[in-house]
Amino acid sequence: MPTYQLKVNGTSQTVEVSEDTPLLWVLRDQLDLVGTKFGCGIAQCGACTVHVNGVATRSCSTTLAQIEDKEITTIEGLSEDGSHPVQVAWKEVDVPQCGYCQAGQIMTASAFLAQNANPTEDEIKNAMHGNICRCASYTRINKAVQNAAKNIES
Repeated sequence: MPTYQLKVNGTSQTVEVSEDTPLLWVLRDQLDLVGTKFGCGIAQCGACTVHVNGVATRSCSTTLAQIEDKEITTIEGLSEDGSHPVQVAWKEVDVPQCGYCQAGQIMTASAFLAQNANPTEDEIKNAMHGNICRCASYTRINKAVQNAAKNIES
């Protein structure tokens, strides 16, 4: 099996897995970073979203061969203490119900706000579209992204 060098949450990691192994399973099973969730397995729900070189990426459909030598950030690496503006806004607005989709929602929102620190409501809705919340917390998610945008350093 091939060996891959990954940089995950600022730390170099070596894994030995098949080249078609999805990043999601390497994060969860090899590196014990279980904040990234399995939802649908076909990149449609957003529960598995991580950042690859700062871009929101669905880890269930991204293989190691596609991301070697790239910077990967998971929900565990977004901030050490939950102080990222998106995480703070999530708590202030009390977004989660069951919480299963929240890591993916937060990773999508934080990547979006890194590119657009002053979004309109429609831009937020478009950016978050495709992240499914079974509990239908969409109004609170959008409000949290709006609140976070006010505290993002651009």
